[in-house]
Order: sequence, then structure tokens, then C-alpha cells
Amino acid sequence: MDVNALTWVVTIVVIAAFFVFDFYSHVRTPHEPTLRESALWSLFYVALACLFGGFLWMTWGEPGNPHQHGVEFFTGYVTEKALSVDNLFIFALIMASFRIPRKYQQKVLLIGIALALVFRGIFIALGAAVIDAWSDVFYLFGIFLLWTAAKLVWDELRDAPDTDPDDMAVIRFVRRVIPVSNTLEGDHLMLHRAGRFTLTPLFIALVAIGMTDLMFALDSIPAIYGITSEPYIVFTTNAFALLGLRQMFFLLDGLLDRLVYLSYGLGVILAFIGVKLVLHALHENKLPFLNGGEPVTAVPEVPTVLSLVVIVGVLVVTTLLSLWKVRHDAARDRPARVVE
Repeated sequence: MDVNALTWVVTIVVIAAFFVFDFYSHVRTPHEPTLRESALWSLFYVALACLFGGFLWMTWGEPGNPHQHGVEFFTGYVTEKALSVDNLFIFALIMASFRIPRKYQQKVLLIGIALALVFRGIFIALGAAVIDAWSDVFYLFGIFLLWTAAKLVWDELRDAPDTDPDDMAVIRFVRRVIPVSNTLEGDHLMLHRAGRFTLTPLFIALVAIGMTDLMFALDSIPAIYGITSEPYIVFTTNAFALLGLRQMFFLLDGLLDRLVYLSYGLGVILAFIGVKLVLHALHENKLPFLNGGEPVTAVPEVPTVLSLVVIVGVLVVTTLLSLWKVRHDAARDRPARVVE
């Protein structure tokens, strides 16, 4: 498979078409999505990602490893999907903070996620350029992920409060520059009254969603580059993970609070990928003060298949432990039956 300019253009057009289809088929007319609707469309986008990954599995590999890029895609997709679920906690906080009715939340989510994908594409292109120019950047990626993993677990241990969307610098800037109405006006993002434009809280929530996902990309982009160095796979794993995120938000609504150990699991995954990045950087080492600027071949490389097994294993264990904890706490708090 040759990832040329035409392949990139076709891929981007198809992904953009799915966002447009999603908008006109589900979001344009405000409504509260049912559990069945959310489940079916979530399955559709997961199946679509699996079909694409299967296509890469069969058509794109390396000599001696014909399925390498297919494995990289599935590993990256699972990682990005898991990190995206963590985003949903913040999305729920933003919706509650701005008091967005459920029937309008789809529009905010879809447009915010689409904007986030555009910014992620820019990050991915910049990351690819930096890697081409300076391969030792993997040291920085690895150390950053290790720090992020430690901070994620530490914040969870001390039960750090979530950031209030109104405290975000970009939200404060928008409020200062452009007037914002105090109430919603249907699903309108902005109004034109008395000769001036006024933003609605729906627009502010949309910006908060997009910027929050962009901040999460600071973790996810280095993480996916720890799995594959192919920008095409980095982009498509992000795109497919984000495509079904709106549906997943409504599907998991009410279940997010039960994933009490998810942050710990994501911390383990990010730390694992961080270690993998550092080991890879050692193999590609060109730093003059380390091993005389020569590659350190004595350290092991982590195979992509092992990465997939570890990431899936951590997510399964984390989910099972979370469900057990919630059930155990509910049973402990349930009042005992009085037998006459």
C-alpha cells in the first residue's frame, strides 16, 4: 500500500463525509438520542474501524511482517478509544456546567469533536516533521508520557477537582471579546440582534469541548507515536476513535461513574507506552553524551503485538475491577433485611 497524496485526500474526504452525514442525519434536528440509537451507531463506527484495520492488515506490511501496520492500527485504535472515554467525563462536566439540555448536546459534541480532529491533524503533521528532523524527540515523548501517567494517578489518588470550564483561558477570552447571552436560544450558536453578534452558551460549551479534546491530544498524540511512526495510521486511529465519540457519550451516560479505576488503567497504559518510547529512542540514539552518540542495542524493543495485549489486558482488568468495586460498595451500603 502506497500512502501517497491521493490516499490522504480520499481518506480525509471520506472522514469529513461521515461527520457531515452524522450532522444531517442525527444532529441537525435536535432530539434526545435513545439508548438503542446510540448503541447501534457506536457499533457501526467500531465495525467501520475494524474493517479499515482489516484492510490495512491484508494490504500493508513490511518484509517479514506482512501484518505489521494492521496490528499497529488496532493497537493505536484501542489506545485512542480508551483515552477518548476518559474525555467523556470532562464532556459531561462541561454540559452540566453550561446547563445544556440533552437534546442540544449532540450538536455541541459533534462540532466540537470535528474541530478537535482538525487541530489534531495539525499536531500529527507537526509531530511527523519533528520526528523526521530529530529522532531523539522520542526521549521527550517518553518522559512526557511517564510524567502524565504519574500525574493522572496522583490526581486520582488525592481526588483532585476537575477544572471548571469557565476557568479556561480561551473561554474567558471569548467572553471578554464577544458578548454572550445568559440563556439558550434553541440550538443557535450565535444571534444577530440590534446590529451586533451575540454568542450563546451553546457556542461557549462547543469551544470548551474542542479545547478540552485538544488538551487531551497532548497526551494521545505522543502515545500513538509510541505505537507507530506512520503519520497515516496516527491520523486514522485518531479519526476513527473520534468518529463514534458522540454516540459513545450517550451510550455510556450514567455508566461513566462506575468506571472508578479507569484513570489508573490509563495511567498504566501511558506509562507502558512511555517506557516503550524511551527504549525505542535508545535504539535510535544519536545524543552525543549517551553511549558516544551510538544506538544502545542492548536494551529490548517492545513488539507491537505485545503492546496490543498489554493495553487490552489493562483495560479489561480495569473495567472488571471497577464493576466489582461498584457492586461491592452497593452491597455494603444496602440496609440489611429485618427478618420477623
